[in-house]
Amino acid sequence: MDVLEFTPEPADFAWTFGGVPPVRRVKPGTALRLWTEDAFAGSLRSTADLASASLTMPFVNPQTGPFYVEGAEPGDTLVLHFVELSPARSWGASATIPFFGGLTSTDRTATLQDPLPERTWIYEVDSARQTVGFQAQGSDLEVALPLEPMLGTVGVAPAGGEVRSALVPDTFGGNMDTPEMRAGTTCYLNVNVEGALFSVGDGHYRQGEGESCGTAVEGAMNVVLIVDLLKTPGPVWPRLENDEYLAVVGSSRPLEDAWRAGQVDMVRWLGDLYGLDKLDAYQLLSQISEVPLANVVDANYSVVTKIPKRLLPQVTAYDGIHQQLTELRHDLLRESL
Repeated sequence: MDVLEFTPEPADFAWTFGGVPPVRRVKPGTALRLWTEDAFAGSLRSTADLASASLTMPFVNPQTGPFYVEGAEPGDTLVLHFVELSPARSWGASATIPFFGGLTSTDRTATLQDPLPERTWIYEVDSARQTVGFQAQGSDLEVALPLEPMLGTVGVAPAGGEVRSALVPDTFGGNMDTPEMRAGTTCYLNVNVEGALFSVGDGHYRQGEGESCGTAVEGAMNVVLIVDLLKTPGPVWPRLENDEYLAVVGSSRPLEDAWRAGQVDMVRWLGDLYGLDKLDAYQLLSQISEVPLANVVDANYSVVTKIPKRLLPQVTAYDGIHQQLTELRHDLLRESL
């Protein structure tokens, strides 16, 4: 397997999906070893650093990429399998940001209330225990939380020449902020432009479902992934597969439309996998779906529709490419030991 290593310099970051030339060309079947910066571009390093003074909009969520995938054409399915995600720093940061978050006045939910006070938390990473440490600032409570690395942003260039902020999730992927985007997961995305032009970033050392305050434990990340390509019609919305679940991520506002988007595409997927008509797939989904919130804070909200594989007859999605890439993942991990 070809292996490409790429660590971006600050001038290499992409701040949008679309409108950015590729940093590298890769062939399907290539493994990439990448480094990604945190959502704050490394600017929050202590509890004294506040977002309003440290962040420069729109330069948040810096992306590593985009990568041009040779042979990718509009309508194809881009396949990204996440081999390993590991913290690239010994600390992560989280913050409350004025007029941003799920439980405060925002630019879209406008009220006469002042924004919540700003605050920054620094989480120390304990690599030996595989934890990140929460330390309250208004009391002496400390909690060691499990380290659960994930990527907040995974996406391709949008269709129609659009250029979208790296803060936005939509059909092209983007800032979905779902904890499902972790090592062992395969992500399927529709190719909208020649070469796909995919980027990744926004590493989270852990995040609760919904990302209530708008920020996770944000941290720089070492990322190993395998990129592949299928000449089959790409999904309408990003699809995910791991050993236990099939999932679809829908993103929109209001929240129920994000839920509907994922539900409708899962009805389609069940129909394709099992030969079900629309109403049978709708009925089955109603009885087996799990629906965790991904984020309720971004420019669009994201909702995940999951179905447990254990409840259904065994079937192979996308010609079994998840299983194939999982075997390659184990090979790469053994080689790195």
